[in-house]
Amino acid sequence: MSTEVKVPTLGESVAEATIGEWLKQPGEAVAADEPIASLETDKVAIEVTAPVAGVMGQHIAKTGDNVSVGAVIATIEAGSGAPAAAAPAAAAPAPAAVAPVPASAAASSAEASTLSPAVRRAVLEHGIDPAVVKGTGKDGRITKEDVLAAAAAKSAAPAEAAAPAAATAPAPAGDRGEERVKMTRIRQTIARRLKEAQNTAAMLTTTNDCDMSAVMKARETFRDAFEKKHGVRLGFMSFFAKAACLALKEFPAVNARIDGDEIVYHPYVDLSVAVSAPNGLVVPVVRDVQAMGFADIEKAIAAYGKKAKDGTLTMADMAGGTFTISNGGVFGGLMSQPIINPPQSAVLGLHRIEDRPVVRDGQIVIRPMMYLALSYDHRLIDGREAVTALKIIKEAIEDPTRLLIDL
Repeated sequence: MSTEVKVPTLGESVAEATIGEWLKQPGEAVAADEPIASLETDKVAIEVTAPVAGVMGQHIAKTGDNVSVGAVIATIEAGSGAPAAAAPAAAAPAPAAVAPVPASAAASSAEASTLSPAVRRAVLEHGIDPAVVKGTGKDGRITKEDVLAAAAAKSAAPAEAAAPAAATAPAPAGDRGEERVKMTRIRQTIARRLKEAQNTAAMLTTTNDCDMSAVMKARETFRDAFEKKHGVRLGFMSFFAKAACLALKEFPAVNARIDGDEIVYHPYVDLSVAVSAPNGLVVPVVRDVQAMGFADIEKAIAAYGKKAKDGTLTMADMAGGTFTISNGGVFGGLMSQPIINPPQSAVLGLHRIEDRPVVRDGQIVIRPMMYLALSYDHRLIDGREAVTALKIIKEAIEDPTRLLIDL
């Protein structure tokens, strides 16, 4: 008796996905609710779990195939199977000298079941045994970066050993070691949406600089007490989120969107926070930021950051959003012109903090400065509104007491 494995519901308005990888091969034992495949949608990777326990049957769809919601992609047969790693040991018992090999393979199988889809894919692509990879993530979890580092170390030794031979046998002319890798569905969607934003919106960017002295002093003063009380670190994002709420309240168009020939105004701020994930940039949404305190904002952002790193963000996590903050400063960026996240009409770009000479009270002094950039859709937002909104954000950061008295 066989049971069909179907593509699950993917989220609102999402009808199709791509088979990213098969986590279980035909003949392997599967447990009920165990992940057996990874699907890539336009926004996130989603795991398909086994509806029943049994043996992995036929893969009806192969890696890279586009599949629709409800489509049958595999079967699970009744019975019990054995993990693929254990099969060689049963067929041909290994001598004592090589006995650790099957044990390592069995450990790898157990380890792989706890990995995120992105990490599992990296393990398969590079042929790395997760049992020998030291995890640097929370609670010792293996990250994609850990796998890539292990792969680099693995290939370094053979490359060094082959160096003398390479000197006597140069590579053929034109062979530059190029590699072609198909773009993931998520990367294709990112590319398409960003280009659509440039083609559709009348995009313009206004910039300003911001003295971070007051916020840095506040963080230093209250950092330990804040973390002790709330269990989360006090970061810069909560300050900018609350400052943005002040600006959006004053200029609702910056928090609005165009729908056909109508303007849709939002009486709330659903903040899209751009974070880096294994498959590219994603923008989970912190909802009703205007009603949240600093601690709640920091907790929400930290939770999304962890989910992005683990590859567990869902479609619901990224649905909606009225305004975006993107912090390129964490990667060292000094200045940029961020691209709007459609259908939103504006995005705030943050950048690295660096000491620069500025004039205060007629004296040249050194202050920790950050460039701020607000990109906006000029079809909806006038230059005066954009420039003044950014000025409100700047002033709130330079004098955080404004955040407390709603000024």
